Amino acid sequence: MANIACFVERYTVSRAEELTALVNFKLAAHNLGHQLEYVFRKDLAKIPDYDALFIRSLTDPLNAAYVAARTAELHGMKVIDDPDSIIICCDKINMYMHLMRARVPIPDTRFIGKSELDKVTMAQLFEDLGAPLVLKAPHTSFSMHVDKVDSVPAFEEVARKYFRRADEIVVQRFVPSRFDWRVTTLNGEILFVCRYVMPGNSWKIQRNDNGHIIWAKIEAVDPATVDPRLLEIGLRAANAIGKGLYGVDIKEIDGEYVVIEVNDNPNIDAGGEDAQSPEIYDRIVRYLAGEA
Repeated sequence: MANIACFVERYTVSRAEELTALVNFKLAAHNLGHQLEYVFRKDLAKIPDYDALFIRSLTDPLNAAYVAARTAELHGMKVIDDPDSIIICCDKINMYMHLMRARVPIPDTRFIGKSELDKVTMAQLFEDLGAPLVLKAPHTSFSMHVDKVDSVPAFEEVARKYFRRADEIVVQRFVPSRFDWRVTTLNGEILFVCRYVMPGNSWKIQRNDNGHIIWAKIEAVDPATVDPRLLEIGLRAANAIGKGLYGVDIKEIDGEYVVIEVNDNPNIDAGGEDAQSPEIYDRIVRYLAGEA
């Protein structure tokens, strides 16, 4: 029997779908003859007492989830998300460089530093990549600190804002789509597939309506029914990062696929991402228990 710790931060779990998914992991462990216990920040010192660690909390190299992951790794435990994946995926420049080295298709991408921010460079980027452009701060999640700009003045305003917290930012060709594919993988295998349909006329997975956040609609898809090339691109992107649990966001353009980003700690909502793949709870528990 494996004794699995599930690290949770209370402030990051607020919706019924998230809470139900956590319960589903606990039930899956019980049904498979294992034990899964929720642990919190105050329990970090207890992590070495377990056999494996599963993080269901926002990850960042500067937060408690990373401390939990590194502690588990140092004690030879199986861990999702592993600390190396957190470091890579929480820095978009690092993440894109891994994808580029693996020749994974992504939108045309440039990185620019503070000292390069001048009108000539910005105009050249519009010339090279077209308009509008997408600017991304390196350390961001849930589409925060990601903006679309269509002029040099707008570019400069957003870039200066992002440079307050980063020395380099990401500049990408804009790829319009009504939905993003999400291909989620575990240990180099497909775990589930879904579509995130943009809310209203938003170009991102979330829309802010007077302070109220509306999220993309989740459409779970049977992996057996999708284009095998989509799965192949998703696996290539995930394998460029590691062998953990990843959610790969992919846009489809005229039958071709480009990877928008790879996320560690991918979302799993009960009744959402799991709707066509209810076995995902068992598969993750088996992986953590060393059975897969």
